[in-house]
Amino acid sequence: MQWDPERSVLLEALDHRAIQIGLTGDAARRYVGDWTVSITDVTSLAREIRALVAAGDEAGAIERLPVELPYPLPDGIGSVIGAS
Repeated sequence: MQWDPERSVLLEALDHRAIQIGLTGDAARRYVGDWTVSITDVTSLAREIRALVAAGDEAGAIERLPVELPYPLPDGIGSVIGAS
């Protein structure tokens, strides 16, 4: 488990972090076989955002980003994993 800084469309570190959790064994098998319900190819969207950034349209690039919401943690879990 590790905490990595989130990045802006200009690849600057933001003031919040994302958690990365490695899975092995049964957890990895269940993640792939049971817990994953869909996969969406966002390659074209990433290319569009990259092109907007390259053209100097940071606001346009930000508008195209998918909405991300914080994952709701059950009481007590945040302190175990170092979340605030």
